Amino acid sequence: YISEPPFATEVIKGLPCALVIKKKKKKIYEEFSKFFPNFIKTYYSSDVIGAEIAGDYKNVLAIASGICEGLNLGKNAQASLISRGLVEMQRFGKHFGAKKMTFLGLSGAGDLFLTANSTMRRNFRVGLGLAKNKSLKDILDELGEVAEGVKTASAIDKLSKKYKIYTPIAQEVKLILDGKNPKDSLKDLLKN
Repeated sequence: YISEPPFATEVIKGLPCALVIKKKKKKIYEEFSKFFPNFIKTYYSSDVIGAEIAGDYKNVLAIASGICEGLNLGKNAQASLISRGLVEMQRFGKHFGAKKMTFLGLSGAGDLFLTANSTMRRNFRVGLGLAKNKSLKDILDELGEVAEGVKTASAIDKLSKKYKIYTPIAQEVKLILDGKNPKDSLKDLLKN
């Protein structure tokens, strides 16, 4: 399992980046890491669960960050949202046996920071559209690509309710995707 954060467009240009290869057995990592060019630094982790959760959860947080950007709430608000989102993502992952360090590394914080700050990312663009009161259908039609965070928000919401995990940002993203006004979600997040 390979986890991001590199942008494919930058990898194609040969720009330096790092990624994490997740595998239960390090021997496979050692063999596989030899295939990467010298501008890609690889790291090993055995926490496949953490990488999968971080890789999915960050898409929901990217939608929230796109909403924040689209509402012109400023970089202070966006930094707060991303850092609290990282805490929320780690809390969720911990419940399912993920390692805390996974969320502090490239698979968690690295991928989240990149995805939640770039108009190149689909989920971020979904958030921008929602902030402009576009319908989800219109946003997805414009994208012409899958924005994984849309369905992931519902999955996180269901699991959070089932296991009583506190995930306020993901919950508000799900409600916005279901039609709640983003400005009302902002007010509710600031109250809790």
